[in-house]
Amino acid sequence: MPSDLRSALEIALQKRRDLFAFLEKDQTDCYRLFSGSNEGAPGLTVDRYGPQLLIQTFHQGLSPEQLATIEMVSATHFEVQEVVYNDRSAPHSRRQDPVAETNPLTCREMGVRYRVQGKHAGQDPLLFLDLRVGRRYVREYAAGLEVLNLFAYTCGLGLCATMGGAREVWNVDFAARNLAVGRENARLNHLPAENLHFVQSDFFTAVKQWAGLPVSFRRQKGQKPRSYLHFEPRQFDFVCLDPPRWAKSPFGTVDLVRDYPSVFKPALLATRSGGTLLCTNNVADVSREAWEAVLWRCAEKAGRPLASLEWLLPEADFPSRDGQPPLKIALMKVA
Repeated sequence: MPSDLRSALEIALQKRRDLFAFLEKDQTDCYRLFSGSNEGAPGLTVDRYGPQLLIQTFHQGLSPEQLATIEMVSATHFEVQEVVYNDRSAPHSRRQDPVAETNPLTCREMGVRYRVQGKHAGQDPLLFLDLRVGRRYVREYAAGLEVLNLFAYTCGLGLCATMGGAREVWNVDFAARNLAVGRENARLNHLPAENLHFVQSDFFTAVKQWAGLPVSFRRQKGQKPRSYLHFEPRQFDFVCLDPPRWAKSPFGTVDLVRDYPSVFKPALLATRSGGTLLCTNNVADVSREAWEAVLWRCAEKAGRPLASLEWLLPEADFPSRDGQPPLKIALMKVA
């Protein structure tokens, strides 16, 4: 931690003054107050989620005095009703405290209401703030479209598509608890249920069927085939692909470092010609240039070349010294 943590926090808030004014008009009360890796305290993040102050450390823990300093400085910006500290400096960024859950609260982003909870069964916040620029884009351009939201988590991209007037939205995630939060978010915003779908499914089984690809299963000796939901082949106007860094199931492996095409190819084949793909890669060690080359090459090999590729950069509460933020968001048009 910096020797003068208070000064570093105050400087960060001062730099965000214009952003805070914009977000207030934007009906947004959830954003990053301090991004330590780029503002002098590597491994420390300080976020606002409505009335909640969420402090997280990924390299080393904080002393009670340091926590009090962060709360004191943050309270000069907004009325803090709850302080949650997650020390995630253990291997695999897992919380080290015994508290299982905190009470659910509500925050707003672009007028959309979201359920937030500082401590819950999972490890990560229920809304990833650096993906706000993606949710903003989807809400602006989804009107009248059929949207597929893959690795939907708590369905923020899908909710924004619905709020933006999408004709139909499919949210796909393996975890029932994530989709339960997505359904709660839909209820908070009084969204119509008839065109908003929540599908608990392995990514590979669902998207491969929509893409017209065979579903394979790694079966061990004596093991019965796994059952899965069945879908007819179809394509969508707008596909969102926001995978985790690594995950493994009987139907495939997600590995954003070594094999992004394993998730990108079926998502691409499930996208209509002339449609849009919004894809993310959250691995800081993968450069934007290297990942872009993979996307172009995979599209050519799949026989679905890209017409264009542009980048969406996280908004100003996620500063980057070199213009290469850890979260890379590629927006592609399919030829």
